Amino acid sequence: MKHSIFQCVLGIVMLVGFVQCSTKQKIAEPSEVKNIILKVNDYWQENHKPQKRSFWDHAAYHTGNMAAYAVTQKEAYRDYSLAWAEYNKWQGAQSNNPSEWKYKYGETDDFVLFGDWQICFQTYIDLYNLSEQKSPEMVARAKEVMQYEMSTNRNDYWWWADGLYMVMPVMTKLYQLTGDRLYLDKLFVYFSYSKNIMYDNETGLFFRDARYVFPKHKSVNGEKDFWARGDGWVFAGLAKVLQDVPADWEHKAYFEMIYQKMAVTLKMAQQEDGYWTRSILDPNHAPGPETSGTAFFTYGFLWGINNGLLDEKEYTPVISKSWQYLTTVALNENGKVGYIQPIGERAIPGQQVDENSTADFGVGAYLLAASEMYTLVKE
Repeated sequence: MKHSIFQCVLGIVMLVGFVQCSTKQKIAEPSEVKNIILKVNDYWQENHKPQKRSFWDHAAYHTGNMAAYAVTQKEAYRDYSLAWAEYNKWQGAQSNNPSEWKYKYGETDDFVLFGDWQICFQTYIDLYNLSEQKSPEMVARAKEVMQYEMSTNRNDYWWWADGLYMVMPVMTKLYQLTGDRLYLDKLFVYFSYSKNIMYDNETGLFFRDARYVFPKHKSVNGEKDFWARGDGWVFAGLAKVLQDVPADWEHKAYFEMIYQKMAVTLKMAQQEDGYWTRSILDPNHAPGPETSGTAFFTYGFLWGINNGLLDEKEYTPVISKSWQYLTTVALNENGKVGYIQPIGERAIPGQQVDENSTADFGVGAYLLAASEMYTLVKE
């Protein structure tokens, strides 16, 4: 009798394991996901030299490239980011006079405190951690800039949604590197300012910046206008923060709550074909698929499932549909990622994107999503 009960329990355990495994296999095979990462990244690197400036668009690609390296261990990927970092002398904006440093929008060398010039530090720190020699030069500028920034009495450095992806992970990575909790304290202070000017309590989403807050700004149909890539930056940035902060951080549950509330709204806003439209809650404002926001959302959902913050049963249909879009619509046969909205700050009615619309930051988002998918389905 005992033997029969044992066999029954064992059978149930094996069946549960089979069902869980089958669920993952229905999304993708690990080898298939890895091949997609290789196809996409090889295409990009074969057609684009790494010698580009360290501004946000190129730097965002490298955050995805480092994730692709973590999965594939293809040294050419690491070497590509290394060549980029060396070309930029391990710096963002390169002014050496702190009295001239600015942080509103600017693309010149005096905008050292502007987050679009700081996202590069994420990859520099990753390369430092991977290095056997660990030259201090690799992270010296990151420490110099962020320590100076934290020494000021300003709290309004992150005034646009994109900045939360650009800089929040820099703060957590520097905390991990140095053990200095001031990075976490200031992260919370700066994030609190951002949330105060951009957050919508009803939906849990973020307006792109203070200019786009409802009802001052509306979609063409009078709705709240949440830009997909903007909220993609936030959702992915929250995942990266939660990945890196210590378990005993006093604000961890607060960030988890914001992340989970975003997930609920984003789940409801997903289109039947798996993508999110550029204006998240008004699909008719700028209809049709868009890849960068969709990829960032997919990465964020996958991270939540992989780390137990999102229920796998509830959210697997979301990532199944978005993965289908990313691999059958967004991805061209040659490895080019299409349907990426060009550089901008909002959903633009009438703007056309198609299979040939590509950009480095969108490829970076795609690689993040694919790398996190690999984590889900790998054996």
